Amino acid sequence: MLIKYDDYPLHQTAEPLSYLATSDRNAYARYWYNGYDFDGEFYFGIAFAMYPNREVMDGAVSIVRKDGTQDSFRASRRLRGDRTEMYAGPMRHEIVEPMSTVRVVVEENDTGFTCDLTFHANTVAHEEPADHMKQGVRTVAQMKRFSQFGKWSGHITVNGRRQEINADTTYGTKDRSWGWRWTGEPEAGISRDQPEQFFWLWAPLHWQDRCTHWGQHEYGDGKRWKEFAQIFPTHPIKSNFDTLAEHEVEEVICGEHRLTFVPGTRMLGRSEIDTIYKDGRKETFVLEPMLRYHMIGTGYNHPTWGHGFFKGEEAHTLESWNINDLDVNAPQYLHVQHVVRATCGDKVGVGAFEQYITGPHQRYGLTGFLDPVKG
Repeated sequence: MLIKYDDYPLHQTAEPLSYLATSDRNAYARYWYNGYDFDGEFYFGIAFAMYPNREVMDGAVSIVRKDGTQDSFRASRRLRGDRTEMYAGPMRHEIVEPMSTVRVVVEENDTGFTCDLTFHANTVAHEEPADHMKQGVRTVAQMKRFSQFGKWSGHITVNGRRQEINADTTYGTKDRSWGWRWTGEPEAGISRDQPEQFFWLWAPLHWQDRCTHWGQHEYGDGKRWKEFAQIFPTHPIKSNFDTLAEHEVEEVICGEHRLTFVPGTRMLGRSEIDTIYKDGRKETFVLEPMLRYHMIGTGYNHPTWGHGFFKGEEAHTLESWNINDLDVNAPQYLHVQHVVRATCGDKVGVGAFEQYITGPHQRYGLTGFLDPVKG
């Protein structure tokens, strides 16, 4: 099947671009974004992805507010070949300018959820190390990602409740990844969809004159199988800077973490993370949660609207809850991002601190798969 982009010299196989080089059902390409108010009044997450070998394209926009209300719009359609037509029901994902400006729209529909949001990059895009994750003898994830910081403008309206999004006070991150990893409906037989242990921390932070990036995966004994940290200089939004000038990004060392947990849960409280420079200088970032966002809102671990689930030719829905009513020890709610007030000496910033912690971790006294922190 030919698509218009076959006229460009982009092919990596002898097939048209609509055909993947792999037949793995879990092959995917995803856009993921967060956006949050400087004072933690709201947070929104956006996902948009395609799963060509599952014949699915889907997306979601979810917003949580200071009063705890979280509203999650989701849409899905059958993908019939052309992945460049990025829409699902009333949701559209538009690349206005590659690596610079993206627009996400949910048009009027019967759920009462609409939005018109624009992401304006204010840093270059940076390629992260590849992920290669195994469970037993099977490779369950092999993917590449790039990250970029920016600001948001626009609005989100849910049944008449309108949230204005101002680029002066709304910060965020773009996460673009592709490859394959567990997704879609669970497999029959012995499934490796759920890792037996997972300890993931990610902290993209905005400061007055820079952005800092910090993330790592650890095994239960504290040994890391992936880690990264960078310093990004910032540019004014809508300015003509080179978004591919990766030499601007300073590679640093992802240092230690000192986490506290809300007693009786695995939810993070006040925490510290270290960034170490090549000259040995160390910066410690203190992170204090202001607002909690559950990633199930954008499909992670959702039992019926998970990433890549086939919902038919076309479907969309709205789901709402209050985060204060959730059982935060239930497995579907363990994956969260916190809007955090970040401090480093007298410097003050804002960012997201993501956690997904299942299974044992010796240092923090975590046992079993879901057992909460005691005390």
